[in-house]
Amino acid sequence: MFNTERTEIKVFEDILLRSDYFSVMKKCILSFTIIFLALAASAQELQPYQLYTQSGKKTTFRKMVKSLAERDVVLFGEYHDDAIAHWLQLELAKAVLERDSALVLGAEMFERNSQSYLDAYLVDSLNAEEFQDTVPSLWPNYRTDYAPLVNFAKDKGLPFIATNVPRYLASAVYRGGFEALDTLSEREMGFIPPLPIPYDPELPGYQAMLEMGGGHGGPNLPMAQAIKDAAMGWSIIQHLPENGTFIHFNGTYHSNNFEGIYWYLNEYQPGIEVGTIATTRQEELKNLVEENKGIADFILVVDEDMTRTY
Repeated sequence: MFNTERTEIKVFEDILLRSDYFSVMKKCILSFTIIFLALAASAQELQPYQLYTQSGKKTTFRKMVKSLAERDVVLFGEYHDDAIAHWLQLELAKAVLERDSALVLGAEMFERNSQSYLDAYLVDSLNAEEFQDTVPSLWPNYRTDYAPLVNFAKDKGLPFIATNVPRYLASAVYRGGFEALDTLSEREMGFIPPLPIPYDPELPGYQAMLEMGGGHGGPNLPMAQAIKDAAMGWSIIQHLPENGTFIHFNGTYHSNNFEGIYWYLNEYQPGIEVGTIATTRQEELKNLVEENKGIADFILVVDEDMTRTY
């Protein structure tokens, strides 16, 4: 029996030492490596989004969170129908909360006259159906796109602030300029920032609005945008957490190029630390196109073929 075992061991050693055996193994390892790299490359090509820094350098969600968690305010600019942006908004809130126990959320999608309804829902005085049936001007995509953010705040015991000016007041400014705000009731005055509203009509974003539709909107069109920006900026300042972060969700035009809400935040509290995220779409994600560079601290680029929520 002993001699037989010795013979089998010797044969096995001979096989291992044969050069063709190692050659085959090397070829197998190389083939598996090539297949793995090909699959990884293919997966990267199919990714639905890419994050970039302001200068156009690719970055990661983890690095973005590390940077933004140190700011007083984060303005997350979105396309309202973008599924990736809505998903990342929730993931950002989760990630910042892990780093910072003092977190406040707020959104353009809720007008200041709906704060009492939000507060009631957050403490279970209203159930989900009652909340959705009673909130003034609730956006039609609330259930799919914003309910997850509100419910996250509810589950974690976080404030959620309705920051936008009531729509009818923005319409009043569009019709009559800022002077239309001089006749508001005492209750309505609580929905807007203190008068007079700071305003710089030379900001490029407002200038661009003047050019929309060949200028037919008139000088009041950017004012109607500005009263929204001012109300959101003022609302954020009024609810800043001490030693924490306020994450605000808004249409990307409201904070692109460090204008809009960003400008008003610095008007109302000079020196405030604000971080911005802009959302945009491109045909390919390999590089940030020149026109999208510099529009925010971080740029979320979504593949143009990505499914939209409505």
